[in-house]
Amino acid sequence: QVQLVESGGGLVQAGGSLKLSCAASGRTFSTLRVSWFRQAPGKEREFVAAVNWRADRTYYADSVKGRFTISRDGAKNTVYLQMMSLKLDDTAVYYCAATSQRLLPPAAGAQYDYWGQGTQVTVSS
Repeated sequence: QVQLVESGGGLVQAGGSLKLSCAASGRTFSTLRVSWFRQAPGKEREFVAAVNWRADRTYYADSVKGRFTISRDGAKNTVYLQMMSLKLDDTAVYYCAATSQRLLPPAAGAQYDYWGQGTQVTVSS
């Protein structure tokens, strides 16, 4: 079993930065693909970024490419999402998720076995 706990959310002005963390428990975490999703009020959940289990491939939604960076620290069992140049549209609850799947597109949310509780990110003007 894997448990995921997000942290690092908060209130930031447009153009600012935040770094989210997803801390995991469980021996199998190092073998899992980990992704970040987000859900804004009244909108569907959307894929943000993913890192594969070896941390040698990353994937990004077009809306965050060039602004967000996903990374993982195996020693700390933690995945990070560095968010820069934040926009009002980035306001959402951010969730990390993990899956043992390696062939499916990372944006397909149904494949994820484990989800965190979410952390709120609010970008103000």
